[in-house]
Amino acid sequence: MKKLIKESGIRDINNIAKRYKKAKIYFHQDLDGVTTALAMKYYLEQHGINVVDAEVIQYGEKEFAIKKMDANGDVMPILVDFAHGRGMFVIHTDHHDTQAGVEKDTATSFKSSRSNVETISQSVSPKEIFPSEDIMLISTVDSANYAVNDITPEMVMNYLFKFDKDSSLKQNKILMGLVTNKLLLAFKNKPDFLETLVMECKPSLLNILLTIKRIIEEKGYAKPEDLVKNQEIYVQQMKSHPNVKVEDGIIVQYGGGNMMKPGSYDRYTPFKNNPDADFIVIAWPLGLVQASCNPFKKDRTLKGVNLGEIKDEVLSKWESQLKNKYVTLSTIKWVSESGKQFGEESVGFTFKDFNALYGKSYENVERGDELLNIIENAMLKPFTSLTEKEMELLDDVQVNVWDLIQANSGGHKCITNISGLNYIGRSTRPPKGKYKYNNESEDSPYVKFTKMVQNEFVRVLRSKVNESQEGLDENYIKTNTTELLRDRISKKKVTKKFIIEDGKNVNKPFIYRKQGKHDNSPGLNIKYLTPKEETTGYVNILDYENSKLIDSDIPRFEKNSDKFCKFNCKKDHFNTKNTLYLYDLRVLDEYQGNGYGKKLMNKCHQISKDNGYKYVSLIADCDNVPAQNLYKNLGYKLHQTDGKKDFYFKEL
Repeated sequence: MKKLIKESGIRDINNIAKRYKKAKIYFHQDLDGVTTALAMKYYLEQHGINVVDAEVIQYGEKEFAIKKMDANGDVMPILVDFAHGRGMFVIHTDHHDTQAGVEKDTATSFKSSRSNVETISQSVSPKEIFPSEDIMLISTVDSANYAVNDITPEMVMNYLFKFDKDSSLKQNKILMGLVTNKLLLAFKNKPDFLETLVMECKPSLLNILLTIKRIIEEKGYAKPEDLVKNQEIYVQQMKSHPNVKVEDGIIVQYGGGNMMKPGSYDRYTPFKNNPDADFIVIAWPLGLVQASCNPFKKDRTLKGVNLGEIKDEVLSKWESQLKNKYVTLSTIKWVSESGKQFGEESVGFTFKDFNALYGKSYENVERGDELLNIIENAMLKPFTSLTEKEMELLDDVQVNVWDLIQANSGGHKCITNISGLNYIGRSTRPPKGKYKYNNESEDSPYVKFTKMVQNEFVRVLRSKVNESQEGLDENYIKTNTTELLRDRISKKKVTKKFIIEDGKNVNKPFIYRKQGKHDNSPGLNIKYLTPKEETTGYVNILDYENSKLIDSDIPRFEKNSDKFCKFNCKKDHFNTKNTLYLYDLRVLDEYQGNGYGKKLMNKCHQISKDNGYKYVSLIADCDNVPAQNLYKNLGYKLHQTDGKKDFYFKEL
């Protein structure tokens, strides 16, 4: 029984394998979902568990349309890359910041990361499942971290891949992975398409691409060349579409236009058509408002603008009204089970789902525990099977609209959404006959409110962008040490001794592993801050001798200097007296592409030169193209290389 595997976690997979010999994987409807399911499949099979089936799960109505399974049966239900859990799942993995609906006896693996497949393939599994370059591409796609990797909308939207002999192998792999993602999305709604990929593919993007091409031919799906034509027509139509306009660098859009032809729609079409735009705010007829920054733009005006905070400010305008309006449990169940995919075998929207999403925020009109049990049992039935008496009982359980929207919305600095608006203005029963809204002649109440929210979001966003531009200080850089040291840094009274010794007390955003005699970095930690004191990135300046204890690559290069050396190979050419070492340059994802790395490096050069040092040095991965380009543009020269890592230096 499932309850015998309490809090087991995937680390106790051997115990789970004793209970289940078969499994079914439910996965999210995108590239990370498919690849995570594939990685989980291979991981389970290593432990003698045979994956016999897979099924797509998607947020919204589709979430409650998946087929029922019993964890007490012979086949183990598993959920991957999805934030909303259910009681039936034995194993649940996800990489988002928060999860809901997860019961205590579910074995979980929740780790905030760029992609869920990264966790399963590189952390959960004892050996790597997907190649590391595939993981990097999948994570880039899932996080939309395109600008830092010089990926354009044209590359992301491309359906055709042909090996380019004039490009590097890495660049060809990136283009191949992007085409794989694009074709996967083009056919994701085809019956059993994604499930077939999970059940038949090997864990590699190349194998997934080849399998997709085989399925296209076998099923007679639209050819990639036809998808390209449909996309070109769609892109042109959206350039002059009446529901798309650009105001002060903000794309304002309602709906997705005509998306009927296969391969036509792409979420990045607005940025392809308007590459100079910084943001998009799009409203959807299903009661959803989405906002995001332009992930392709390196110099976007993002400083001081937080889309997650704007979401909260926008909703606060209607807080008092929304808290005084209520939605009944009967309405929520009706809307949740109204999707086309919903059937007799679907799991449905149960009281456990209701409780997981809204917790104690719902209200019950003075009903006892006995009556609550009746409601819970009624919720196990499909909405269409409820009696009028049962519906009346569900009418007594209510959630205020404010809590409902808050529970369904989320996001962060660069992307956010306001969801759950489709519950506003609903009756307690599905409308019939003359009471149905005619979408051709008028908007329903929730669509009207959705457009109001979108307009308010655009207004607030525009004001935040203006405020940010007015208060922008391009030279606003500080070193974040103790308060005493901060003052000394700002006055540029930094000595060699200060950098080497006093820096041991630096407040760091991370902890170094113990290496040699040092528990932490003996250098300066420098941060670049926005005018609102938000950290955009950081780097450490270390004394050259101590850096050998922090980074083991330096002694290795010194030991093999004859073998690896390219320039300035004289013994002790770089030493404590003339050289500082730059370690662990980081720019946070949401700030990449804005020149903060360059600003941090220039600050390090200034500090080093002001204190009498002749050189600065660093080590970079050979395949880290963005970092390599940055260092070369800043005048760094190659000292040594082993083919995997490069040892650079710069003369000040």
